[in-house]
Amino acid sequence: MCERCPEWNAPLDPFRIFGNTYYVGTAGLSSVLVTSESGHILLDGGLPQSAEEIDRHIRRLGFRIEDVRLIVNSHTHFDHAGGIHALQHASKAVVAASPSSARALRQGLPTTDDPQYGFMGEFPRVPKVRVFRDGETLRVGALAITAHFTPGHTPGSTTWTWESCEIARCLHIVYADSLNAVAGPGFKYSSDPARVAAFRASIAAVGALPCDVIVSVHPDFTDVAGKLGRRAAGETDAFINPQGCREYAESNARSLERQLAAEH
Repeated sequence: MCERCPEWNAPLDPFRIFGNTYYVGTAGLSSVLVTSESGHILLDGGLPQSAEEIDRHIRRLGFRIEDVRLIVNSHTHFDHAGGIHALQHASKAVVAASPSSARALRQGLPTTDDPQYGFMGEFPRVPKVRVFRDGETLRVGALAITAHFTPGHTPGSTTWTWESCEIARCLHIVYADSLNAVAGPGFKYSSDPARVAAFRASIAAVGALPCDVIVSVHPDFTDVAGKLGRRAAGETDAFINPQGCREYAESNARSLERQLAAEH
């Protein structure tokens, strides 16, 4: 579907991030599993061809796709939403999304107000999608994840937060959506001051989240591979960085300002 798709979909062994939170995505596209005895939550589905790999990773960790009860999405581009149709079919899970993302999932195509609408392709449709509100907490048994609308990269972009524990140690986990200002042919963020203000607010909101561990939807945005390597070398808490969300936000704030300057 794209020049980078083989690179994004390259294999990566699944691993525990912290507590009941696991990485089950590919080398270039994050997918995260949050587990419980009463069912699991899956965040993002990668490319259409990633679904089989995600399923295999879940099983390698000792879990079952059939026990996934809820699937949620960061944003509705083919590289993050493409596998959701197949994963829902395999699991029979509920799929939930923001209002804008729900429309895109149902039609299998980004909405026309998406900054990248001009060059983002189709993906398998997800006809049945539950819509949630900004700030709503979604539950599967004892699991609770909270949606934070972070529009900018797409109108329906959503960042997710939850808490994972290991014995008595509990950490705030953030699954951060893309905050980079990518524009398709003919699109200018600067043509809509309200959109720019909302994008800046999204970046600031992510930077202010309680945040012990951050995983971005493209793992290289938050150096997942580097952290995994450092942990393998003996740095037990390599994934823990209370400044991670602030650093991610600051980097993307600079990116947005560069984009706006280029447009002018």
